[in-house]
Amino acid sequence: MRTVSGRLARTALLGAAIIGLLSAPARADGEAKLLAPSGTLRVGIYPGSPTSMVTDASGKPHGLAYDLGGELAKRLGVGVDYVRFQRVADIVTAIHDGQVDFTVTNATPARANDVSFSQPVLSIELGYLVPANSPLAKVEDIDRPGVKIGVTKGSTSERTLPAKFKNATIVPAESVKVAIAMFGRGEIDLYATNKPTLFEMSDQMPGAKILDGNWGLEHMAIAVPKGREDALPLLNRFVTEEQSSGALDTIQQQAGLRGASKATRE
Repeated sequence: MRTVSGRLARTALLGAAIIGLLSAPARADGEAKLLAPSGTLRVGIYPGSPTSMVTDASGKPHGLAYDLGGELAKRLGVGVDYVRFQRVADIVTAIHDGQVDFTVTNATPARANDVSFSQPVLSIELGYLVPANSPLAKVEDIDRPGVKIGVTKGSTSERTLPAKFKNATIVPAESVKVAIAMFGRGEIDLYATNKPTLFEMSDQMPGAKILDGNWGLEHMAIAVPKGREDALPLLNRFVTEEQSSGALDTIQQQAGLRGASKATRE
């Protein structure tokens, strides 16, 4: 009886092991087909922000969306295709329309109507950038007639700031690059967005300053098209592993991402 029972037990264990080995690749293959149905993970990026994509002195690209997209593609065993846009609002539209599979962006309730989000990756402060020799020394100086606040067209800043400022004027810019040129032409007096982007802008504007304090937090998360919610457990595990392994810290350092903190929820 012991011999027969032992054989049955070993057979059962072997069967379970075989099923486990077969089901893991099948599950991974299913997740790859769900997140990258074309066989390639299409990652939406826009230049000028370390939360998306910037280039270092050697011309090598880095960024939160850029690097996390590459890491996830490796995890899924698929190729990666970086699709470039001018601004994040265009990426969100492309994800909604099924033209892009992945990005990292501020997980606002408005955007959650159009895309599905993972758990937060990290939180970043929102702030204001003023050029050299600006008379605006503190936030309390901003809300005055004639003050022009630049924001990225279609951004959270454009939707949020009109309610904060009754006297200053909100001026949309097509992109961060365009905004820097607008400073030079006197078309805006300050710029409002997340601090990592502001730091990136200030590097190109000698004497520019980020005002003390913040006007809120952005909660950056992975965004994927609606209808792919079955893959969210995988994405959440991926986020947790990137955070706990130190890989996320490395990505931030390589991208020069400043003004970030650990992920929080409001």
